[in-house]
Amino acid sequence: METATALLTRVGKWSSLKAWSLPIAKRSGMKKAAVAVDRKMAVIMHRLWTTGGAFRWLSSAAIEIA
Repeated sequence: METATALLTRVGKWSSLKAWSLPIAKRSGMKKAAVAVDRKMAVIMHRLWTTGGAFRWLSSAAIEIA
């Protein structure tokens, strides 16, 4: 939960995960938003672990645009 709290409070850089979590924090509070971020990261890591896939922060469409 420490990483999610740091993402919400200390990290100034924008990310899609932070953008996703800020409305949750506004609506339900920082603690619930931190739990939601932790769960989302756990689901992503579990999916990578079970499929053996490689982590790509950006989608292929975003890479083509850049």
